Amino acid sequence: MNENEVKAVLSGVKYPGFDKDIVSFGFVRSVQIKGDQIAIDLEITASALEVANKLRSDIAAAFAAVGHKNVALKIVQPAAPKQSSSRGKNLAPNIKNFVMVSSGKGGVGKSTTTVNLAIATAMQGKKVGILDADIYGPNVPRMMGLENEKLKANAEKVLPPERYGVKVMSMGMILEPAQALIWRGPMIIKTIEQFFSDISWGDLDVLFLDMPPGTGDAQLSLAQSVPVSAGIVVSTPQTVALDDARRGLDMFVKMHIPIAGIIENMSGFICPCCDKEYDIFGKGGCATIASEFNASILAEIPIEPAIREGGDVGAPIVIKEPSKETAKRYLQAADRLWNFLQNGNADNSAIQPVIS
Repeated sequence: MNENEVKAVLSGVKYPGFDKDIVSFGFVRSVQIKGDQIAIDLEITASALEVANKLRSDIAAAFAAVGHKNVALKIVQPAAPKQSSSRGKNLAPNIKNFVMVSSGKGGVGKSTTTVNLAIATAMQGKKVGILDADIYGPNVPRMMGLENEKLKANAEKVLPPERYGVKVMSMGMILEPAQALIWRGPMIIKTIEQFFSDISWGDLDVLFLDMPPGTGDAQLSLAQSVPVSAGIVVSTPQTVALDDARRGLDMFVKMHIPIAGIIENMSGFICPCCDKEYDIFGKGGCATIASEFNASILAEIPIEPAIREGGDVGAPIVIKEPSKETAKRYLQAADRLWNFLQNGNADNSAIQPVIS
């Protein structure tokens, strides 16, 4: 057999729990042929021994069916993962890191933070997506300039539209403008699962999860569907907002989500006339709760009119006016987040996929 014939046999071997084969997943690292001996190296994302054993038996059976039994198979697996939010379940194993952006209350700039962090990460050359999980108030499409985008699909899945190097999916792309969504918890849970299983995300380095305010069904369902790599809480400096931010951080702890840090939004005000910064809402309040949870401050983002202007026209400030002070702080926050993910604190791509 030549290499193409070997890969043709391997393309008939499905990855356990999925309809996709191991060649399409990109798990076949090398094929070497010497005479009638075939040596195959696989590198898979699951650390579970059961997955490797199933692949060994399926591959052996596939080659036996075509008359070849002299096959040496090497399977490289990651180390057993640390405890994570999904307890071993992963509906999207082709995504390396899931970052949940949450807030204890609405109106603190969570979606604005999400889109700017996502674009800033894409500007670093990373493959990035945003899942707008705020089912009742999906604002990401407008902020990304996709409010009029029509969804397309291939034979099997919906293709998320892309803007500024970021793939985006939101309920706002499905609903009519201003249409209210009145759903109970089970419908939300089912929808979030479909956002992973029915959307063709492709291979991503980071998928940002823009969550609804609070600590409800959407947060719990998402954390049980994928291994959330890191959590970010967005808050303003006022005491009432900080009280709710504590609840968001406590949620991360209870769901075993590593805390990447806190973004203090509306932390001061930059005057567009003189570029001087004023602390009209206070500043530094998040430092107290950060110390309580052993978390870091990813950024202090002041109020700047250009942030609102960019969000309203679908051109977030990091892409529209990257020289602005707030854009620079979002870019720094994206760097700090990526370092957190890369330092082994939270990369859960090794979690065993869900077996359905």
